Amino acid sequence: MTHRAAIIVLDGVGCGEAPDAAAYGDVGSNTLGNLSRTVGGLNLPNMARAGLGHVIPLEGVPPLANPTAATGVLVPKSAGKDSTAGHWEIAGVHLNRPFPTYPSGFPPAVLKLFAKRTGRGVIANTAGSGTAVIAQFGEEHQRTGAWIVYTSADSVFQIAAHEETVGLQELYRACEIARDVLVAPHDVSRVIARPFVGGPGEYQRTAHRRDFSVEPSEPTLLDALAHGGIPRTGVGKVDDLFAGRNITARHTADNADGVKHILEWLRGGDGFLFANLVDFDQLYGHRNDTAGFHQALRQFDAALPELLAALKEEDLLFLTADHGNDPTTPSTDHARECVPLLAFGRRIRPVSIGRRETFSDLGATVAEWLGIGFRGRGRSFLSLVAA
Repeated sequence: MTHRAAIIVLDGVGCGEAPDAAAYGDVGSNTLGNLSRTVGGLNLPNMARAGLGHVIPLEGVPPLANPTAATGVLVPKSAGKDSTAGHWEIAGVHLNRPFPTYPSGFPPAVLKLFAKRTGRGVIANTAGSGTAVIAQFGEEHQRTGAWIVYTSADSVFQIAAHEETVGLQELYRACEIARDVLVAPHDVSRVIARPFVGGPGEYQRTAHRRDFSVEPSEPTLLDALAHGGIPRTGVGKVDDLFAGRNITARHTADNADGVKHILEWLRGGDGFLFANLVDFDQLYGHRNDTAGFHQALRQFDAALPELLAALKEEDLLFLTADHGNDPTTPSTDHARECVPLLAFGRRIRPVSIGRRETFSDLGATVAEWLGIGFRGRGRSFLSLVAA
């Protein structure tokens, strides 16, 4: 039988501060651990059965004598704490420096060039919550046609536009222009299209978001799989994070939609699946919504048995994350955290994978399972877990 491998990234679901968390202002961040205490114990019976309680101490999720999955922790080695850095590191690439951020807004020269090339003015140029920025500037945008440009604590250049004031294709084209304009030292990780609808006081962002990432600076797991003729499928924003290089993806409306597409691949896909479920981060971590975060985890936990039932004899499935986003801390931003690792499959031995020194060990393991020589910046742990 042909080997297959799938990585499902639970976006923002970290499991404790990284060794260098102090350099990022994230001492004390522990998305899963702090959440478990805040909600009075996590209710995740299926991940508990798999061995989630072996990753870190969690209220409501005790360690078990006989877990069903291999378990471990991945420590971030690459600079930065956003989705791009996290996914690239999984795929074998380390950043030497974090992508630039703009807490006081973008330089006038950058915005002037962007406005000139797009033919529209720019308003806002602030750092803040997207929903709040759109609420504040949406009416002016509709009146003037100017782009709403804003950022956050992450390395992002976000462009908001009303779908009836500026068409989606023009918005996406503006993002491509911004991506071309934003070169070093202003090479932000992602340009993000943020379309919205509605009227003043009732603006709502739509599901037509798109991310335009910089291209990876080194060969990735995806490049190596493509060179080896192994199919690659994405679910969620994964293709955007790799600038579309050697992967295409089914974009999703929410986690439930993502799970549906993951299940479709498990039942009939080939090669490698790289999936991102973003609701934990986007809807709950950034809004410090502990109840919503827990509920999203419960919903994924309820879906897990059906995903596992779809695994074939030569399949490996990994659950992990790309960074933390602790909803219990005052910060509403990403956190520099280690991430959990659960490995499933009929060939998996339910052992401890231990504490791996880089996310890249996961990509190296997938590469070995799929029969290619690529290891990137990681070391495979396949011999530990596969029977």
